[in-house]
Formats: sequence, structure tokens, C-alpha cells
Amino acid sequence: MTGPPRLVDDPAFANTTLLVIDFEATTPAGHRPQPVEVAALGLRHVPGHGPQPTGFRSTSLIRPPDFAPVTSAMTRTTGIRPQDVADARTVDQVLAELDATVPAGPLLLVAQHAPVEASLLYDHRDHCPRLARTPLLDTRLLAKALHPLLPSFGLDALIAAFGLPRPADRHRAMADVDVTALLLRRLLTDAAAGTRYGTLADLLAVAGREARAARSEQQSLF
Repeated sequence: MTGPPRLVDDPAFANTTLLVIDFEATTPAGHRPQPVEVAALGLRHVPGHGPQPTGFRSTSLIRPPDFAPVTSAMTRTTGIRPQDVADARTVDQVLAELDATVPAGPLLLVAQHAPVEASLLYDHRDHCPRLARTPLLDTRLLAKALHPLLPSFGLDALIAAFGLPRPADRHRAMADVDVTALLLRRLLTDAAAGTRYGTLADLLAVAGREARAARSEQQSLF
């Protein structure tokens, strides 16, 4: 008699690269958010050790358009100054390079409050088609599914709730990616300890977000 499915035995979970991604963006009045930084980190499940870095790690500052300058408020929050991005590449250039260099094979994006990342990727889908069509796993929703009694599910609240190290440069893209990766490992450990989430599909059912670009493509066929 076989027991319930285990997440660590799911081929889809074992063969998928989990790409943790984070943007820092400015939101000028009357316009959609404009990225000023993006970071990404690849993880793959290693039996007995959980998700481990694949070696793929990327971070880039982005020069926003003239109508979306880095404000003093953003500098206070992130430490990013206007002069830091003055000579940076545009978002389309940065995302095109990221799209071309992410690991081959099955891919799942991971983000804390994933609609933000999903919207930014969709806005620039012509330059990052693979990323824009890739579904996302939202650590906020996963935390809520696994620990529904927590009082809050923002990143700072989850860092505190699980005793994770709070980065000194919190609100920089790479720092937030690193701590989100730690959060993901904790949540996947909790998921694997139970019997409710035995496959990657189970996780996506409660914490997945469909890629808007993929949905638009499907709708265009009818």
C-alpha cells in the first residue's frame, strides 16, 4: 500500500527551476510602475537538502524613462539614487538579457506578492517573452495557505514570524530575492511535512498565478 504523494518525489517539482525574482520600481503619477532594478536567483530541489542555488544569479539597475525619475522617497526606501541609474541600461535591454540567460528547461517564477512582478513582466513582454509567459508561485499566498493564523503576510511580517535574517539592504532587489528564497525554503519544508501538498500542482492550486502573457495568447486563438 502506497502512502500519500510526497512533494520531494514529484518529478515536476524535481525537474523545475524555481526562479525567485524581484523588481524595485517607481510609480509616477498617471503612469504604470517603471522598474529601476531587477534581480533573480535560480533554485532546484536537491534530495535531502531542499531547494538549492543553481548558480544562476543576476541583478541589474535599470534607467527609468524621463517621466519616471528616481524620487527622494524612493532613495530613502531603497538607497537607489538618480545618479546610480543615470548610465544604466533600459528595462527592455535588461529584461531581454535576463530572458535569454535564465536556465533552460521547466521554469517557475517565485515572488513575494507576485502580481507586481507579473504586471511588470507583462508590460515588457515583447522583450522577455519567456519570463512573461511563465507562471508564478506567490510566497505570500503560500504562507497564507500553510499558516493561515499568522496576523500578516507581508515580507517583513513573514521574516519576523519565521525568524529569518532581515537584510541590511532590505528593499534592494537582490537582498529581497535572497530573503524570499529563504522564505520559500521554509514554506516548502512545511509543505513537504504534511500530506495536503504532495505535488507542484498542489502548490500552484493554492499559490499559483497564471502569466498574463500566456492568458492573452490563449484568448487570441479564439
